[in-house]
Amino acid sequence: MTVQWEGVMPATTTAFDEDYNIDHGFIAEHARWLIENGCTALVPHGSLGEGATLSFREKVELQQTYVKAAGEIPVIPGIAALSTKEAIEMARAAEENGCRGLMVLPPYVYCSDWREMKSHVASVISATNLPCMLYNNPVAYGTDFTPAYIKELADEHPNLQAVKESSGDVRRVAAILERCGDRLTVGVGLDDYSLEGAAMGAKFWIAGVVNALPKESVKLWKLGRAGKLEEAMPLYRGLLPLLRMDTEVKFVQLIKLIQSHLGRGNIRVRPPRLELEGQELESAESTICKVLENQT
Repeated sequence: MTVQWEGVMPATTTAFDEDYNIDHGFIAEHARWLIENGCTALVPHGSLGEGATLSFREKVELQQTYVKAAGEIPVIPGIAALSTKEAIEMARAAEENGCRGLMVLPPYVYCSDWREMKSHVASVISATNLPCMLYNNPVAYGTDFTPAYIKELADEHPNLQAVKESSGDVRRVAAILERCGDRLTVGVGLDDYSLEGAAMGAKFWIAGVVNALPKESVKLWKLGRAGKLEEAMPLYRGLLPLLRMDTEVKFVQLIKLIQSHLGRGNIRVRPPRLELEGQELESAESTICKVLENQT
């Protein structure tokens, strides 16, 4: 089984109905819409997908919905849990459900030294033969997979094929490529350095705002990958106020708010997250409306 690690791959939001159950009907429709607009893979129940608030069974059902809706487009779910045992079980369930790859995260809550973190992610990567992408986000998860650590994992695990680099340091893209060469494909995982990442050699973008603006996101990425930076900059600058929302603490609420403004979802989030209100909501809506007005 292979995955083409290229293009724009949405880290999908998880839509909830009025009872805060997963809205599988909307999710299937939304998945097809993203694919129709040029997205190359779907990455469900990661950080943006509120994976930490979903039960094991809900994740399994979500995978099944995405695989059915996606057709030939790969579904690459985020694999994270409190325990290594549960993460392994989730990886195997994803394979059984027809997912084509895995995005492997550090464990929830617990972060420690390289020996323990290596043992965890190596156990998940080894649990199946599926192509795996390592997710590096030291700000969110407290574990930093350095280029040296990434190479160590790549040397030992043939099915580790890619890295989602979300440290926020664009120099990391070049550093990983310098260490690993063609052995691994590097992608960026923060919206507001997507163009910089493409310029440094990243081949895919695990994106957030794409949930609301797939056509614009795909256009931006293609221009960046083609080296057409002058042509890309007006679009990039115009979208940056929204792309920066992908890096905020309340990024889930903010991206769902953008979706709701475009009629592509609702603002429901599961506690402990709460919907935005007051000045925070007014400020976000003002920014969103201004950007969307300039896009039309």
